[in-house]
Formats: sequence, C-alpha cells, structure tokens
Amino acid sequence: MAEQLISLDEFWSLRDQIPVIDARSEKEFDQSHIPGSFNIPILNNTERIQVGTLYKERGPEEATIKGFELVGPRFHLILKDVLKRFPEKKIIIYCWRGGMRSHILAWLLGMVGFEIFRLIGGYKTYRTYTFDLVRKDWNLIVLGGKTGTGKTRLLKKLQDSGEQIIDLERLANHKGSSFGAIGQPAQPSVEQFENIFAETLQSLNPAKPSWVENESRKIGRLILPDNFYQQMLASPFIDIYKTEKERINLIVKEYASLPQDDLILAVLRIKKRLGGLRTSQAIQAIVEGNHSDWISNMLIYYDKAYNFDLDKHAVGKTIQLDLSGIDEDTSTKKLLEAKSQLYGKYTDSTD
Repeated sequence: MAEQLISLDEFWSLRDQIPVIDARSEKEFDQSHIPGSFNIPILNNTERIQVGTLYKERGPEEATIKGFELVGPRFHLILKDVLKRFPEKKIIIYCWRGGMRSHILAWLLGMVGFEIFRLIGGYKTYRTYTFDLVRKDWNLIVLGGKTGTGKTRLLKKLQDSGEQIIDLERLANHKGSSFGAIGQPAQPSVEQFENIFAETLQSLNPAKPSWVENESRKIGRLILPDNFYQQMLASPFIDIYKTEKERINLIVKEYASLPQDDLILAVLRIKKRLGGLRTSQAIQAIVEGNHSDWISNMLIYYDKAYNFDLDKHAVGKTIQLDLSGIDEDTSTKKLLEAKSQLYGKYTDSTD
C-alpha cells in the first residue's frame, strides 16, 4: 500500500489514533524522541556509524548499498516484529530527516499491506518545533511556598478545577531538592525533557494564565530554558504559607516510607551546606526513625534557600496567602480568589 507524506500539523491530528515508529538507531532514540513513539531501528548504533562514514567519504550511492547490505538480512525479523506489535497495519513513521531510513521502513512495511504516514522532515522538524515552543512567551502564575506547603498537591487541585497547569517536577521526574530523585523514574535527557515539556505547552491556551510551581533553574540535572525561567521570575507570584508543624507532617507522609539508605545519601549530598553537626544529627534521626527531627533539621537549610530565592522575583508582583489550618479544597478556592486579583473577577465553578 502506498505511503502518504504528512506535515507536522497533520501529524498532531493523527498521532492519538495511529502508532508512531521511530526508525532511527537505539542511541538516537534513547537520547530523545517523539514521546509515545516505538523504536524499530533500520540501522543499529554500529551500522549507522558505518553508513554515515561511508556517505561522507564516498557519497550516497555506496552508503545506500551498504545500508541495504547490513539491514537486508534482518528484513524478515523487522516484518515479524512490526506485524506482531501493530496488527492493525496502520502506522506513522519518522527518522532523523524523513529520509532513507524511514523511506526503507515504509517501503518494507508497504510490501505486507501497511497503511503508512511518513513525517516530512522527520524528527528534525518535530525537534525544531519543540525547541522553539519552550522558548516562547507564556502567561504564567507562579505558585511559591516553602518546602512542605503542598504546592504540587495544590497544582493538581487547580487542574481538577479547570485551571491550566505546568507540572515541571512531574515532567522532569524530580521533586527539585537533594531528596527529589528518590522513588522517581530516571530523568530524561535535557532534549527529551524539552520535548515532553513542549507537548504540555502545546495543549495549553496561550491566552489564558497557566499555573507553575516555583522552581530553581535546575531540576535535578535538568535545566529550564532560560527564557522560560526568566518569565517565571517576572510573573505574578503567589507565596503560600503553612505552619512548620503542618509542613513537617506533610513531608513525613511523603518521605517516611522511602528507603533509609536513599534518605541518608540525600543528606550527605548537601553535607557542605548543612555542616558536620547538623548532618550527623539528621542521619542519626533517620536511622532511629525519628522523621520529624531530621525533617525539621533539613527545613532550616531549605527555608534559608527559599528566602534567598524570593529576592529573585519581580518586585510588586507577590501575593502572600496564609493557608494554614485549612484543607486543600478551601486552599484551592483561596488561590483562585488570589488569581482574580490579578486577572479579574473570580467565579466558583461549583456554584
């Protein structure tokens, strides 16, 4: 069956209905790819280097012949694999630039009756789009508050109430502190993070404000695009307050069940900032299962860091909001009321 070439705009409308196959090598795919795609390499890592070198040294004809020589013996294995995984015989295919590798895979699968949509420009077109999107201007409301004030939980509540949110910690697989990687999947590469980030942004209405949790520029080992981070610093900032007891109780719920060794390693990672005595006290409290003690110890450091971070935000755009002693639903209503001070009259969607 003949293939159909599709633009990136057409790709967006088809991707939720049709599986997407990445024909690049395993290494390229692991570095970054279109989220949700499946890797069916036409050339593996070693073969790709061989063919690429030959292309530079002797030209496209010899490189193409070599490519078929390498992959030809695997054609039957590729067909069996794809037929098993995608019995509907309808797929989208891309490679780096929408060239030889995706063309070969499309030709091969067309031989057994697949309906094929091949992305014009391949992954490069998609990546250009995502790179630009995360660097555009966005209408943001930054949700701040010291460690343990439940910002991430409130973001989810805001989303449930119909608000637009950007959950950077979820996208980065990291909670943003020395303890942030514990219990989380491995972080994506910087490029893949931007792809995932862009897909969230693409679903938002840029004319409406989007809530984002206050973060430093680094989330684990990932770095936010500079333009987006500067927008966060310049945007309206709602600084929420909870009592220290409430904060400790929340952190205990989230961290007390985590592996003891991981908690100790997280403390040791910030030993220079904590100092020897406080580090020893925190580790002893972890070993003894005295979670309130080591958490209150850590909050001394994290509260100082937060107060320092506050000075980076734009002057005159901060709303202080005391949420102590109230539940998450009431807190969400207060956040929406605060938003109304910035963007107009607040209406309760539950009325």
